[in-house]
Amino acid sequence: MTKRFLVTLQFATTKNYEDNLQTLISLIKETPDKSVVLAPEVCLTDFDYVNFEEAAAFSMQAINALLPLSKNRIIILTLIEKRDNKKFFNVAKVLHKEEIVHEQCKNELFILGEETKYFTSAKNDKPCIFEVDGLKLGLLICFELRFKKYWCDLEGADIILVPARWGKNRAENFKVLTEALAIINQCYVMGADATNEDCTSMSGIVSPFGKAHRNGNALCLIHEYDKQELRKMRRYLDVGIK
Repeated sequence: MTKRFLVTLQFATTKNYEDNLQTLISLIKETPDKSVVLAPEVCLTDFDYVNFEEAAAFSMQAINALLPLSKNRIIILTLIEKRDNKKFFNVAKVLHKEEIVHEQCKNELFILGEETKYFTSAKNDKPCIFEVDGLKLGLLICFELRFKKYWCDLEGADIILVPARWGKNRAENFKVLTEALAIINQCYVMGADATNEDCTSMSGIVSPFGKAHRNGNALCLIHEYDKQELRKMRRYLDVGIK
C-alpha cells in the first residue's frame, strides 16, 4: 500500500504577494506524493484590508499556479475571494488532481481582528465532512476551532484541518484546542499558522491519541498518516465514533 503523509506548513506572509506564492510553491514541492498539505490561513496576502481588491484578484490568479501541484497531493489553503454579489469571503479551497474539489467559506468571523467589517459570513456554509481520495476530511477556519457545535458536526472525520492566523497572545489556546479536538473526535488534527510576529508559529499534527508533533522551527513538517491509529483508538476507547 502506498504511504500517505500529512504536512503542515508555516511561514511569514510578506507584503509581496508573489513572493508569498513562490514560498508556498517551493514548500509544496518539498512534500512527497500522496501528501495532505495544509497552509496557514490567507498565507498569500494576509488580511490586507487596505488592498482588498488586489488581494482578491491575486488569490484567483494563484490558484492556477497551485493546481498543477495537486496532481498527486491534496492541498488546502484559504484565500480572499470576491463573489458575484460584490462581497468578500474568506474561502478554503481544497485542490486535488488539478481541480478544486471542495470549497468552504468562513462562517465565524473574528471581531477582534475586524474581520466582520470586511468579510461576509457564510452562515449557510457550515463545516461538514467531505471525502477526497478516500479520506474523510473536515475543515475549521481559524476562529471556528472555538465553536464546540462544529466539533460534533465533524465527528467521524479521519482528519480535521485547521488553517489559521492565530494571535500569539492566545498560542496556548491553539495548542490545547487542537489537541483536545483530536482526542475528543479520535482523529488526526492538522493546524497551520503563520510565523509572523503576531502569530503563534504553532503549526503541527496531532494524532488520534492526542500526541502532538509541532513544526518548531521547520517551515514544513511531514508526518506519516496511519489509518490504523484511528481504528485502534476508536476500538480501544469506544465512544461511538465510527
